[in-house]
Amino acid sequence: MQVSDAILTKRAVRQFQDKPLPEDAVQVILNAGRRAQSAKNMQPWHFIALREKATLQALSRLGNWAGHMAGAALGVAIITPHPDTRFSVMFDAGQAAAYMQLVAWEMGIGSCLATIYEHDAARQLLGFPEDLHIRIAISFGYPAEPELLTKSPQKGGRRVVQEVIHWERW
Repeated sequence: MQVSDAILTKRAVRQFQDKPLPEDAVQVILNAGRRAQSAKNMQPWHFIALREKATLQALSRLGNWAGHMAGAALGVAIITPHPDTRFSVMFDAGQAAAYMQLVAWEMGIGSCLATIYEHDAARQLLGFPEDLHIRIAISFGYPAEPELLTKSPQKGGRRVVQEVIHWERW
């Protein structure tokens, strides 16, 4: 799959098959995040890979719309310095998330971002240090509806290019 095809066809998947991901696929996903570019190559992230159902279910309750984490075969919590410490922290975390999601899509694995709002509860659950922070987690798994992997992009699903792109000035 070409990167441009992955970008055009990628969609959020929130319902997963009850099927584990192969270890090599998990490693490819995590390594893609590790390889993401970051401001000044600071690589301000740590990833906590989650496969235990009880942990995934507990994390799914720490964000208003994070319920899809409970059914995932793999969850990845992205741990960073606090976003207020540097402007680029969340941008860098977003790039790592995008790299992981695109390589997963290429392998036929769906994903969806989850915003984690209960930061202290997440720290207690996942055991990361006090000087680090969580805002984002990603659910991964084989889509419950496999046809999503090959479904054409929805018409009207995105704003038209003329509404989004401005040349030289607004």
